[in-house]
Amino acid sequence: MASQALQPPIGARVDGDGRLVSADAPLLLLHEEAGGRLGTMLAVPQLAAIARLATRLGVGITRSAVAATEVEDLELWVRAEPDAHGVSLTVERWSARPPLRQRWSGEARAQAEEGSSGEEEMRTDADLRVVELSPGLARRLGVGIGDAVGKPLGRLLRPIEDGEGNLPMLSALAGRVAFSGQPVRVRGSDEPMVLNGHPQDENGRFSGYVVRVQRQASAPPPLVSLPLDDLLREPLASIIGQAQEIAARSEGPLRSDYAGYGADIASAARHLLELLAAISPDGEGDSAGGSGEPIDLAELVLDAAGLVQPQAAERGVVLDIGGAARLPALGQGRAVTQIIVNLISNAVRFSPSGRSVAITLEEGPQAAVTVADAGPGVAREDRARIFERFEQAGPKSGSAGLGLAISRRLAREMGGEVELLDSPTGATFRLALPPA
Repeated sequence: MASQALQPPIGARVDGDGRLVSADAPLLLLHEEAGGRLGTMLAVPQLAAIARLATRLGVGITRSAVAATEVEDLELWVRAEPDAHGVSLTVERWSARPPLRQRWSGEARAQAEEGSSGEEEMRTDADLRVVELSPGLARRLGVGIGDAVGKPLGRLLRPIEDGEGNLPMLSALAGRVAFSGQPVRVRGSDEPMVLNGHPQDENGRFSGYVVRVQRQASAPPPLVSLPLDDLLREPLASIIGQAQEIAARSEGPLRSDYAGYGADIASAARHLLELLAAISPDGEGDSAGGSGEPIDLAELVLDAAGLVQPQAAERGVVLDIGGAARLPALGQGRAVTQIIVNLISNAVRFSPSGRSVAITLEEGPQAAVTVADAGPGVAREDRARIFERFEQAGPKSGSAGLGLAISRRLAREMGGEVELLDSPTGATFRLALPPA
């Protein structure tokens, strides 16, 4: 499904058993592409997870989600409102982007897709002939699944004797017991691997092994030769891939809230990748200083709120976003997102459970967003100090005390400002940027 120009809100209705009972055309098409039809369980895992979480909490929630079609990724901003008969879903923002491109290629990419542990699985019969094997293992062995089935294990992998001249796998086969640490080499490529096998019974009789095949650990390359951002980007890309896999399993035995956490992890990791790009010395990312570029401050507020939403839900705090639906400004997108995430996160941390954080977009001589909490506020003697490095107001919260200092520096480098406003209760911070 390739997205056309879509004008949210786009609605859907899920009943108490998780079945999609009504939907606007774009959501219904997305559901059908995922293998569902009207009246069946909601087949888009990310939306199903949000609906179930809203049902479990018993309150309306708003969070971001990324759903994939065959040709593109869809970034969704979803509101879920539970009631006695089910959940109403409203997609308040629907935007398409090209699929996330994996930075790794070749063998490293295949390993990231198959799992960070590098493990794959096969099953053999009692004579160590291959009965079945996973697609990832077939790729590693350079054979088709159909060609491998029925062949002796030794035709695909050459067992290597251990330091004492023994073959753990054959010794275990004689006693029909488990084995571990059997070194092997892939026939053809000579790639080293390790086998761990567990015996299987069928009607009380030994029927073969389930064999886990793992890459043999090798010494990591020296870290000093690589830039720090390159060292971090690849693990973050792997985290994103694994977190998306967790989210995609939300229809299985995995608890729905855990599947939702997977989507949140992926979203946060993407944010970290963007921040790495922003400080990249090779010029790939934006610099916060100097001239700004046109941005939509309202859109960046929604992105930032989506990143903080899990923290807010955990504390029972509602993020209430209001004001201008679109707010053109000049700035650097990644730096602005970092500032807003910090302001909202601080507000959530100091807000009592059951209260809300008001996030308001304001038009005027400057494009501005205010973040107001219902917490204890900031004492007058602390108002200037909290913008200094390593300083915090009130009890230590476990943070380093750098967030506000960095936020103000970034804002000023973009020609804007972060300030603490006077407010009768709680604390109200304001980010102001030049208008576009």
